[in-house]
Amino acid sequence: MDTVHARFKDKIGEVLLPGDVFSLSVPEGGDCIIKREKIICGPGLRRNGEEVQVCKSGILRHKQANLYWIDSQQRRYIPTKGESVIGIVTAKSGDIYKVDVGGSEQASLSYLAFEGATKRNRPNVQVGDLVYGQFTIANKDMEPELVCIDSCGRANGMGVFGADGLLFKVSLGLVRRLLAPQSEIVKDLEKIFPLETVVGLNGRVWVKAKTVQQTLIVANLLETCENMTSQQRQTLFKKVAEGSF
Repeated sequence: MDTVHARFKDKIGEVLLPGDVFSLSVPEGGDCIIKREKIICGPGLRRNGEEVQVCKSGILRHKQANLYWIDSQQRRYIPTKGESVIGIVTAKSGDIYKVDVGGSEQASLSYLAFEGATKRNRPNVQVGDLVYGQFTIANKDMEPELVCIDSCGRANGMGVFGADGLLFKVSLGLVRRLLAPQSEIVKDLEKIFPLETVVGLNGRVWVKAKTVQQTLIVANLLETCENMTSQQRQTLFKKVAEGSF
């Protein structure tokens, strides 16, 4: 029996291009159960009536029972509500900080959006500081808004950071691999050098090792291993660990 899910599952792991279409319509005489199937469209897929259109080139991925998205090597970031990002404070306007998050426009960050901040106890945020925050508002009709606290008012790792270290940009696909639970890339790096990392879903990565030289090596390794296979990456990391690279 041809189902809506089967049409997607046949393409999982394959490369799709913008303009490819999945039909959600049920042929006449089809099982009524098919009509109640629910499809959740993630990044790269767009629902248009009885069709799901592919709007990014990449590999079709599947998660849980009915979530599908396109895994692409995109570098341009589009702010999305709930995502955690690394921003750079560019200006202060009254009670609002302007933050560059790598999108088409800057995000706003209130001075009250920090743990323990009040009108008398303002956070020490300067132009040029790095902040790790989460989007509470992000849509095409409104200015994005960031906060550095969770729903309980706790920082939970967010806020101003990065007095030292190095900030650089990678593709959004590599960022998702770094943030995956039990990421192999992060585990392999930690075997070489002890390091601190902050990864934002906007493609920005901040790293800090014991020395400047080690920090630069880690940054170069991350940028290099983006298009490597697992075996190639492990071979490269082994050479670095042995000091022969």
